[in-house]
Amino acid sequence: QVQLVESGGGLVQPGGSLRLSCAASGSVFSIKTMGWYRQAPGKQREYAAFITNSGSPVYANSVKGRFTISRDNAKNTVYLQMNNLKPEDTGVYYCAAEIQYGPETPVSNYWGQGTQVTVSS
Repeated sequence: QVQLVESGGGLVQPGGSLRLSCAASGSVFSIKTMGWYRQAPGKQREYAAFITNSGSPVYANSVKGRFTISRDNAKNTVYLQMNNLKPEDTGVYYCAAEIQYGPETPVSNYWGQGTQVTVSS
């Protein structure tokens, strides 16, 4: 089985920074797009950023200029560097990935368990 494990969440003050990481483990043959979704209290889940297997990033307008997504294919890991955090960035952040778990198998979507990010003074 494939598992995504997130880390790096926590409590920070407005204007602070936080770095999230997500590592895929288990039967991983290849990973295509990886990304981060977030869900604030009382709101729908939305994407924050994703990155293709070739390293091209895409950001939601709400995080452009403040967040940076990157990946390390050798480690099957995706990162999200969050700078100049705002209270509206508060929420549960979920890692997501498109993964083939073996050769000649279909691509499937996987989700992490989520990590809490709280921005407050």
